[in-house]
Amino acid sequence: MSQKDYKFDVVIIGGLGHVGLPLGITFADIGLKVCLYDVDAKRAKEVEKSGTMPFIEYDADPVLKKTLKNGSLKISLDPSIVGQGRNIIVAIGTPIDEYLNPETRFFLESMAKFQPYLNEEQLIVVRSTVYPHTCEQIHKLFGKNKKWKIAYCPERIVQGYAMRELKTLPQLVSGLSEEACDEAAELFGKLSPKIIRVSVGEAELAKLFCNAWRYIQFSITNQFYMISHNFGIDYDRVRKAMMEGYGRLSSLPGPGFAAGPCLLKDTMQLSAFSGNEFILGHAAMMINEGFPNFIVRNLSKQYNLSQTKVGILGMAFKADIDDVRDSLSFKLGKILRFHGAEVFYSDEFAQNPDFVSKEKLVKLSEVIIVAVPHSAYKGLTIPAGKEVIDLWGITKQEKVKQ
Repeated sequence: MSQKDYKFDVVIIGGLGHVGLPLGITFADIGLKVCLYDVDAKRAKEVEKSGTMPFIEYDADPVLKKTLKNGSLKISLDPSIVGQGRNIIVAIGTPIDEYLNPETRFFLESMAKFQPYLNEEQLIVVRSTVYPHTCEQIHKLFGKNKKWKIAYCPERIVQGYAMRELKTLPQLVSGLSEEACDEAAELFGKLSPKIIRVSVGEAELAKLFCNAWRYIQFSITNQFYMISHNFGIDYDRVRKAMMEGYGRLSSLPGPGFAAGPCLLKDTMQLSAFSGNEFILGHAAMMINEGFPNFIVRNLSKQYNLSQTKVGILGMAFKADIDDVRDSLSFKLGKILRFHGAEVFYSDEFAQNPDFVSKEKLVKLSEVIIVAVPHSAYKGLTIPAGKEVIDLWGITKQEKVKQ
């Protein structure tokens, strides 16, 4: 098949997910013909019918509507569609198992299903975060005697803001051949202001290092918070004093839940790759995953939790999005219930019939935990007499009348 015979410039495998969908509509918006392949028939039908994003992605809805209407964006449930794309982008999930080890077999088995529809002329771009050497395994799986063009171009966007960051962040580009790297650079050069060429190994580690670094940063500040709390000191005041006029600490984040589908997973992938000798990564996991336990343990010193109503504000894994995957808010609720507490959930974006409004939660709860700093909670007034755990200091509490 010659290049002019391809129906689409880009076909994205996993095209309706948090990585694939924003990327696909961004490519379609600059005039490329894009097809989003996915196995989720319900989501495909809803997106095509409504022209709205199935999850929060700021600035995306108008672009999605426009590209669906003008025909530059298509959606397909047929895996053979990958044979009709000049460039194939792989944006499927790369989970870890119950032992915190990467499930590379799942990813490779998924790729094997598409191999019969692909040819050596096409560029195959792996966008997913992968365990090192995965691209080489794909090449071996497809047949190393053939000249498959396989590139690795990891995404590095902050969830919810892909539409803004895809056109502003530098893009790491690598390939198993010079030709693959050149073609990937040309493709992503249509979006990104800067292309950074690296080897595949460098790109794989750069992606894992980036997420592990962020995860460790959160663990350090969470550990500082625990130490301060146990010492009877307000960590927020300590942190502000440390940072004021002192640029070397400007990157120190505030404490809070470090969760979501990437940070822990990628830290554990890096740990597995290093022969489980990534001690800092394991320590970060123990601190961050143990943070909900720390909160409950301290509450249990003040309250008989079996007779206490506790409200958790924010069930998404981060602020101002609706994604609850791997959110520590649910772990916090589970631990509280284990101790006998009656627990209420609320979120401004995530939808669940069991959730209550923030107003009702505040009214019903004796203890209120701000688990996620949604902007809607900024300035929320909590009545006097209620216990408030607000790591971000975004809520207000009425003073007790004298």
